[in-house]
Amino acid sequence: MEVSGPPSPSSTAGYGNSAAVRAGRWVALASIAGSAALAVTKIVTGLMAGSTSVVADGVESAGDVGTSTFVLFGMLLGAKPADENHPYGHGRFEILVGLVVGMVLVAVGAGICVSSLRNVAEVHPPPAVYGIWPLIGSALVKAGFSTLKFRYGRKIRSAALVADAWNDTVDILSAISALAALGLTLYDPQRFLAADHYGGAAVGVIVVLTGLRVGHDAALELMDTMPDESLMAEIREAAAKVPGVLGVEKCYARKTGMQYHVDIHLEVDPELTVRESHDIATNARIQIREELGWVADILVHVEPLLPVTKGEENDSGRMAD
Repeated sequence: MEVSGPPSPSSTAGYGNSAAVRAGRWVALASIAGSAALAVTKIVTGLMAGSTSVVADGVESAGDVGTSTFVLFGMLLGAKPADENHPYGHGRFEILVGLVVGMVLVAVGAGICVSSLRNVAEVHPPPAVYGIWPLIGSALVKAGFSTLKFRYGRKIRSAALVADAWNDTVDILSAISALAALGLTLYDPQRFLAADHYGGAAVGVIVVLTGLRVGHDAALELMDTMPDESLMAEIREAAAKVPGVLGVEKCYARKTGMQYHVDIHLEVDPELTVRESHDIATNARIQIREELGWVADILVHVEPLLPVTKGEENDSGRMAD
């Protein structure tokens, strides 16, 4: 016997419009504006100061505008409730956005590397000292955005927002790398004139590595990788509280956006009627959804608890005395 329900607009839509989710959207929107301002400031200042590393960091910030826009769009579309053609909701689009963000980061990072090293041997005047200020400002601003995105991204389990938080973390590292390279060039232009170019290339490498990590994490979720065991334990514990549930034989979960869909096999008294078993399964479904807000819906399969003989195991792994 299996028990499930129709698409659950209330669960997915309600979660998608919770205060934390709305705050996450505002963080993504603010990040777009902040990244745009930083990109313009760093590119203009870098060109005026003659610093390759500052311009490279500005290009990276310009890429952030696109990735944050993707993230916001993914969160909005991914929060749409289930419908007849999408019974599991639209959450996978939000995970797909995380994968796209990773791919964009790899492409942007590779472009920054090529651009920074293109004229590395060219002799030119050293950069101006004022080029360091937008880098310092960028590191501080991105530290704030990264903290907020990690906080809300993990709270609402948004793959796209967490991916963007990693992107901001990269921005901090890239700004520090660019600052170190620029500082080295300013310290001794005769010996370390090329350091500014290598600093830009270092920014590109950091961006590529982070893009690969973000894409890897998103790909695992698209492949229905099981969540952490702590989350699975919460599901089992919630089900075990339901009267009539004698054991949890199997439990699987897959992420569909910011929530999970669960398949669970419950063991009940084999002497119960079909109606009684159905009621237990329904109560378990209600209990899990009410207790765990990150669960969108549950498919419950009911099985009889079979007796075992001494020295043998049943399907649940319990050993008879």
